[in-house]
Amino acid sequence: QVQLAESGGGLVQAGESLRLSCVVSGHSLSLYTVGWFRQAPGKERELLTAFTWSGGATYYSDSVKGRFTASRDLAKNTAYLQMNSLKPEDTAVYSCAAKFRGNQEYSHWGQGTQVTVSS
Repeated sequence: QVQLAESGGGLVQAGESLRLSCVVSGHSLSLYTVGWFRQAPGKERELLTAFTWSGGATYYSDSVKGRFTASRDLAKNTAYLQMNSLKPEDTAVYSCAAKFRGNQEYSHWGQGTQVTVSS
């Protein structure tokens, strides 16, 4: 069983930066893909970035490519999402999630953290 817990959300002004953290716990984490998602009110959930816990290429959606950077600290079992040049349209609940390698659906989710960007 994999468990995830996000932190780091808050209220910032447009143009500022924020870093989200996601502590990942469980067994055989190297077999999982971890993703960062967000969901704004009235909108569908959006996959922002995804990477295998063991390493390798990272996927970024066009909406955040060049502004957001995903990373992980294996020693701390923590994934990070560094968000720069934030815009009001980045306002959403941000969540990290994990899926077993080869699965289509993400089956393990954190509780989410609110990010609000004021103009």
